Amino acid sequence: MAEGLNDFILFMLLPLVAFLYASVGHGGASSYLMVLALLNFAPEQIRPTALIMNMFVSLMAFISFRKASTFPTQLFISLILFSIPAAYLGGSILVDTVLYKRILGILLFFPILRFMNVFPVSDRPAMERQWWMGPVLGLLIGFFSGLIGIGGGIILSPILLMLGWTNMKETAAVSALFIFFNSVSGFLGADGFQVEIDRQLWIVMPLTIAGGALGAYLGAKKFNPVMIKYLLTVVLFIAAVKLIWSG
Repeated sequence: MAEGLNDFILFMLLPLVAFLYASVGHGGASSYLMVLALLNFAPEQIRPTALIMNMFVSLMAFISFRKASTFPTQLFISLILFSIPAAYLGGSILVDTVLYKRILGILLFFPILRFMNVFPVSDRPAMERQWWMGPVLGLLIGFFSGLIGIGGGIILSPILLMLGWTNMKETAAVSALFIFFNSVSGFLGADGFQVEIDRQLWIVMPLTIAGGALGAYLGAKKFNPVMIKYLLTVVLFIAAVKLIWSG
């Protein structure tokens, strides 16, 4: 891509992505990764950059949605206790660039399906929660979150909704805090403080975080950017196919 087009995509799309994801209680790392990977930033820079933005955006989303719902503390603890060390372990593994892009492309189908309302939402528990289910779920999601550089909310939230363990507002609050802790753990596991991040990325981070703050506020106030979600779904689909087939 031409340098001017790269800059436009970087500085316009990342804040929009943060706005959208925060409005539904997510941090947006999967799409930050998509944009940075398509712009050919190095994987060793992509993961810590996405995780830094994820930390701030998800924390703001949690604060907003926590006020709008009852927080299921017991469920959250069962998920996060095993997810944090697993995210750290996943973050310590550097994946081959081609494999990295293909795994990311596959994971992008989770928010695509989520935004298209493909995952069913149950008003009552579809499966009675056993003591071991939360830890196993947290362990698996945490590892892949750290490995790829996401917080795991794009995987966790549709599962919680399908199982009927949480309602929409509770899911947003749980996912946001889950994303925050996994992002911190994955960042430390990837030794993020030692990575030299491109100057452009440091400039775009505050804009992205500001977009997330606005999205979190409006999302908790029942603002639903339906049209933007559908447009971004198309973008995510095209990017997912490109990442999977081009590597």
